[in-house]
Amino acid sequence: NGKTSISAIGRRLGLNSPDPLVREAFLMAHDYIDYVTTGGADGTIGPAPSACTAALRHAGDELVTRFPIFFRRWPRVFQDATESTACPMLINILDEHFFPPVPGGRRRRDLAWSAVLSVYVLAGQMALHCHERDMMVVLPQLKECVGAYVERVICPEIQDMGGWTGFVSRFGEKPNLECQVKKVCCGTLMALATSILIYFLWRKWLNTAT
Repeated sequence: NGKTSISAIGRRLGLNSPDPLVREAFLMAHDYIDYVTTGGADGTIGPAPSACTAALRHAGDELVTRFPIFFRRWPRVFQDATESTACPMLINILDEHFFPPVPGGRRRRDLAWSAVLSVYVLAGQMALHCHERDMMVVLPQLKECVGAYVERVICPEIQDMGGWTGFVSRFGEKPNLECQVKKVCCGTLMALATSILIYFLWRKWLNTAT
């Protein structure tokens, strides 16, 4: 059915993959989740291990700083997540709102770096939600399922886009990054938050009505 199976995660090479694109995808997932759950820029985590992870940390921080209202909405979306449903819930959201399948089982080819950033930022918010509710066992699962999702959905697309260099070029720390992140990501993220919240509230209303 195209969904990432949690039971299949253990069979993946992840951080030890011979493919550098896949290794970086998993490294970004591991590092960003560790970063946001240990306090972010004010936390105890060390320097970013790669240019991509540094760009991801910085762009994520810019979004949190500039649009705090957006990030305060996620607890309502994730409130029903449990240790067994957090990863499937995240993957379903990503599939429905970022990378819906197209006929023939192929994915959309209009990949935008802002959508890639949003995948990791949303994963970080789910990780933070689980961390704050003492569901620590979920964090390693999230790292692996997000890495596996990016491996399956995004890595094949960016192979023809120069790999992860485009991500660093777009989101690496630079004087005008704040405006750049705002321009390419704010609309995408705000539209996502609005649509997801409406969907969940509508579903809860239906459950109550029935």
